[in-house]
Amino acid sequence: MQAWQFYGFGDMRLDEVPDLELRDAHVLVKVLCVQPSVTEAQLAFGVPTLAFNEIKNRLATEAPIRLFGHEFCARVVESPAGSSFRVGDRVAARAKLPCGDCPFCAAGRTEVCRKGPIIGFQLPGCFSEFALLPEVALVKVDDRISDSEAACLQSLSDSLASVETAEIRLGESVAVFGQGSMGLECMQAARCAGAGLIVTVDIRDEACRTSSELGAHVTINAREVDPVRAIRDVTGGNGADIVFECAGGSPKQGLSGSRTLEQAIQSVRSGGKLVGVSWFGRPLEIDIDGLRERSLRVLFPDISTFSHLEHTVRLVASGQVRVKPMITHVLSGIEAVPEAFEITANKGRYSAINPAQVMMEAGS
Repeated sequence: MQAWQFYGFGDMRLDEVPDLELRDAHVLVKVLCVQPSVTEAQLAFGVPTLAFNEIKNRLATEAPIRLFGHEFCARVVESPAGSSFRVGDRVAARAKLPCGDCPFCAAGRTEVCRKGPIIGFQLPGCFSEFALLPEVALVKVDDRISDSEAACLQSLSDSLASVETAEIRLGESVAVFGQGSMGLECMQAARCAGAGLIVTVDIRDEACRTSSELGAHVTINAREVDPVRAIRDVTGGNGADIVFECAGGSPKQGLSGSRTLEQAIQSVRSGGKLVGVSWFGRPLEIDIDGLRERSLRVLFPDISTFSHLEHTVRLVASGQVRVKPMITHVLSGIEAVPEAFEITANKGRYSAINPAQVMMEAGS
């Protein structure tokens, strides 16, 4: 079969690799649609972010290796006897698996295990014609969800975990910095969780338009107005009860560096909550005394669980959360995978909102 393999940073090649053989507790799937996450796209080009050192070491010692591809929709083509999955089922995945050995797993709390392997990182992902996937990671995709939408479910489950971490109270005001895929997902999930006034911030007109279409009450283009002042104006001078920061990261990929984090801190009311969703890839200097003086709660998202993934299926199937308007770039054929990485790593340059997707069969 054909699969994309990495030989180094910025060096991926479409290779012929051995066909996969079914084994216990796994299903063999044909990949229908796959997208690189923003983190994967940065890592592919050697930009420091989450798991950078691990990927660097693996490339130095194991290349060529199959990397990335945990955001996908696939169809089961073979399953073992007794499996809950049947041939023809469409599936998506929770990327992180339990290790089975840590104290959490021993206590039956596998959903909070942090030591298990991750599809696309320690385990081969789905930038290939076929993939062999652990059953424990998979969820069936509802018939009301398209292949393209299903590829967004993993990312959405992480956004649900971010919103759950915030513990939104009914009617609380929410601001979201960054209206890429996770920012738009957090915005919609916050609405489903009972948020009142929802304010979103971006620097791209197309992202602001999509945000408004998907339910934001106020959208702010930070190129045109000061977002801190604008958020305080619409919240009676107080600032938002909860602010999600989803725009920070490497300026090399068109992200905001730490600027939006600084703006987000100033946009939270005293005693409010700041949820850090972004990955920065480097240490940051923060005015801790300023946070202390204003009694801010700075939170980082819990890891998403299988229950989050199951709920994303319900939310998208029912139309409570819409991902289709976020999907701006859909490519065709396995040969288009490098282009998807290029677009996703530089979304601002390509006016992309969601990561670029690849429908793995040309013409599909």
